[in-house]
Amino acid sequence: MYAMHGLTTLEAVAIWAVFVTALLGLGYAIFLRNQILQEDKGSEKMQEVWGAIKDGADAYLRRQFRSIVPLIIILTFALFFSVYIVPPSPEALERFEGADANSVRLWIGLARAFAFVMGAGFSLTVGQIGMRMAVEGNVRVASASKRSFGDALRIAYRAGTITGMLTDGLGLLGGTVIFIVLGIAAPDALLGFGFGGTLLALFMRVGGGIYTKAADVGADLVGKVEAGIPEDDPRNPAVVADLVGDNVGDCAGMAADIFESYEVTIVSGLILGLALWHITGRLEWIIFPLMVRGIGVLSSIIGTYAVRGGSGKSGDAMASIFRGFLSSAAISAALFFIAGYFYMNTSMAAYGGWWRSPLAVGVGVLLAILIDRLTEYFTGTHASPVKEIKKAADTGPATLILQGVSVGFESSVWSIIVLALTIVASIFIFGTIPGISGADRATFILYGVAMTGIGMLTLTGNNVAMDSFGPISDNANGIGEMAWSGKTDKATKDAQKIMADLDAVGNTTKAITKGVAIGSAVIAAVSLFGSFLVDVSRAQNTLGIPLAEQISTVGIRVDIPQVFVGMLIGGALPWLFSSFAIQAVSRAASLIVLEVRRQFKLGVLSGRVKPDYKQAVEISTTAAQKELVSLALLGVVTPIVVGLLLQVEALGGFLAGIIVSGQLLAVFLNNSGGAWDNAKKLIEDEPKDPKKNLGKGSERHKAGVVGDTVGDPFKDTAGPALNPMIKVVNLVSVIIAPIVVQYAGGDVSQQVKNWVWGVAAVLLAVLAWAVMRSKAPAASMTSVRKSRIEKK
Repeated sequence: MYAMHGLTTLEAVAIWAVFVTALLGLGYAIFLRNQILQEDKGSEKMQEVWGAIKDGADAYLRRQFRSIVPLIIILTFALFFSVYIVPPSPEALERFEGADANSVRLWIGLARAFAFVMGAGFSLTVGQIGMRMAVEGNVRVASASKRSFGDALRIAYRAGTITGMLTDGLGLLGGTVIFIVLGIAAPDALLGFGFGGTLLALFMRVGGGIYTKAADVGADLVGKVEAGIPEDDPRNPAVVADLVGDNVGDCAGMAADIFESYEVTIVSGLILGLALWHITGRLEWIIFPLMVRGIGVLSSIIGTYAVRGGSGKSGDAMASIFRGFLSSAAISAALFFIAGYFYMNTSMAAYGGWWRSPLAVGVGVLLAILIDRLTEYFTGTHASPVKEIKKAADTGPATLILQGVSVGFESSVWSIIVLALTIVASIFIFGTIPGISGADRATFILYGVAMTGIGMLTLTGNNVAMDSFGPISDNANGIGEMAWSGKTDKATKDAQKIMADLDAVGNTTKAITKGVAIGSAVIAAVSLFGSFLVDVSRAQNTLGIPLAEQISTVGIRVDIPQVFVGMLIGGALPWLFSSFAIQAVSRAASLIVLEVRRQFKLGVLSGRVKPDYKQAVEISTTAAQKELVSLALLGVVTPIVVGLLLQVEALGGFLAGIIVSGQLLAVFLNNSGGAWDNAKKLIEDEPKDPKKNLGKGSERHKAGVVGDTVGDPFKDTAGPALNPMIKVVNLVSVIIAPIVVQYAGGDVSQQVKNWVWGVAAVLLAVLAWAVMRSKAPAASMTSVRKSRIEKK
């Protein structure tokens, strides 16, 4: 604990209180788990369907783990040895006072490697345990729908809250432990912690997204459009793969995604706080972000437990969930200012007052609410954008798709304006401190952006609960559809209506949390961009480069050709990444379409042959594993190549390009896909009347399904995967930047330069392999069946 010099008694108590709060969040998750597991699991048929989903999800996660372990091992060693290329930081030398430089490198290398493994392990834990609890919850939600709307809502939301509190608790625990052990040297290890969590999130987002949408698109095209059977009809051979995909994509993937955003914002906040410590000599810039995170955990516990519905057969789930979110927001905002006043009232008088940091955090909470409302407007069923898409179905799938594209484009503009205003708010808050100017002023402003990101993700418990609520409700609806097929009694109809209502709300909550995840990704990326500038300046200062020539003074100048080239490459990378992700879904969905058609021809629809659910599960699993490493390498290797070949200024341009381009593309993909999905649901809710072209089975419904299938890989594969990809690129850039500065600006021999060029050539070959791997055709149906036979 006392590794940090100058820590007061109040600060020591505060840090230990944050540590205890992290444990409290984990304890709350265990408490909710015990509650959920005590609920009724329903009939034998429901449990049979649930068992198939559970087995498929577990099998996928085991395959995924085996696929990513080799790369994790390689990167662990790479991070350990990365500290030997550059001199130890002044903070590391101070933390290990009296030790020689090589000993300091050893300790920091071990700390960074261990933190990387811990971050990856925590991210994996959040995704896997969260997904398993979602699977445990969905059958219980289906059973509870027979009793009341309130019970079904309570179980679905609290099952999702388990994932949310794991995200909160483990994210806060990891960062606090590293800070306690390393003190002012913590940022050296926190980079590893953030990189581990982000890389695992990228794996889980890419793999889960490909899996879920390959199954979903294949099941819908053949089942709904060609055969005219309902969604989740037990005769559809791809229905179990679709339900499994909801869990591995939306639960495991989103949980890991939000977890890494949670990590990355605290990493960038502490790095920039350390820079302000050098400027002002005050530790408050470092301690306060951890206090904010502790307040967020407490607020989420209160707000999530308050979400509940009535005892009847209907209710407003969205209103209940949003009321819980606003309760947490109000509590946390009040506590931010109370904590800021008592902790910083005196010490911050010389820097414009105590209120600046709490206000920046409050702006972040407001940003989360604004993005929440903005996303609901463009994707919710009650607003005009989705209603306009529904109306476009009257003239066929082409006009429906065009209308959805236009909605996605417009939503990107408004999202970027909201984020720009947030950064402007940071300029007003931290850019007006008396006596602070130049590079120091820029550091203060970027610290304010980091605090905004920390505030935005303060209510991570609520955000992840809202997201997991979606697939839990969707799975519950699917289990009911399969288990109660053919039943027409009033109790069953009431239960199906409850689950359909929860499913529709869940579709909106998923879109909302994806919007928050995208917004937080951009804020985190801007904060990391500030950390990049700080680390580059420190490396340049170590080499004796004059202040007037350092990047903190000169900035990133786009009139320098190589910087502009870096920006172009950065702007293009999200598009290449999204292209490969959507291609993977398209290839796998085509195989599932062929497989479902094959089984329909054998007599599955007539009941002559039972559907073989395992074939579609195997196709989706194989397709997802094929793309995992290659797509991850695009994010890991590209910034290293840009830095080594074009130098550190071009790497800064590369980061600027990927932040702007990635944000616009991710919001477009997320909101257009969500809007198409809900437009289809509005058509499905119409009274069925083929003569009037209304409801399920109508031509308008088929147009809606086509739009939904186009939007599926947009909103659940490419769009969400861009979030961790952007942050992987930023973290790799922050880690590699001092190395690039060292070999470019130091007294480096020709032999070392030859080694650098050799490494760059090898990495270019790795990139070429990744591109060819992603463009390679999927395995044929024959090879998939042969693989299954060999395993047996």
